[in-house]
Amino acid sequence: MKAAPQVSLDSSLAKLETATEVAVFQTVIQEFRDLFTVDHMVYHWVSAAGEQYGCGTYSPRWVQRYVQQDYLRVDPVVQGCYQRFHPVDWKHLDWSGKAARAFQREAIEHGVGNQGYSVPIRGPNGQFALFTASHTCTDEDWAEFTATNCRHLILIAHAFNHKALELEPNRQPEPSQPLSPREVDAITLLAIGYNRAQVAQTLNISEHTLRAYIESARFKLGALNTVHAVARALSRGLIVI
Repeated sequence: MKAAPQVSLDSSLAKLETATEVAVFQTVIQEFRDLFTVDHMVYHWVSAAGEQYGCGTYSPRWVQRYVQQDYLRVDPVVQGCYQRFHPVDWKHLDWSGKAARAFQREAIEHGVGNQGYSVPIRGPNGQFALFTASHTCTDEDWAEFTATNCRHLILIAHAFNHKALELEPNRQPEPSQPLSPREVDAITLLAIGYNRAQVAQTLNISEHTLRAYIESARFKLGALNTVHAVARALSRGLIVI
């Protein structure tokens, strides 16, 4: 691992910025991976319907496995980045659940790496994507790498997303419908850490009614799950905490 030479970095960024077809993405992301000498780099756009789009250097076997097993719904990186607006080291995510630990073991077995750094990206109308670098190394080496390269990784992340939005405009989500006052209340209380029973008690409604409010808000926001709905509501300024 190393800091990428500025001339080479600028050259790859220029190639991305002038791309006229998405086929160039795969070539450029491989160049970035090689410049930073890490195991993998990935750009991953997740649509509201759960469709996944992007480019990266993971093995085709792992990509196929990830999609077939619907790991999007258990992946702590995706779930954690829904709740964040700033880059995150994978060590700071929640891997405590049984499903998360099993997913992590399998990812490492497929060569993803034991270290990772992901940049959440939010675009128009609640669009969500992430850019990730991953590698196998010690905590100390990874901390040095991310400290040295975080600004470059953020720049690359947004360059990929800007170009993806330009070349794939039909993938952009439609503007969401406004939330009702009760939906705003429910999502706000969930955002500040209340569990469902506490939210229902605070709003003086049944948990069944609360579930209806949450599902309605999730549908309006085009969110995959409740965590995603909270993240989208926050990012659009629909709720304030």
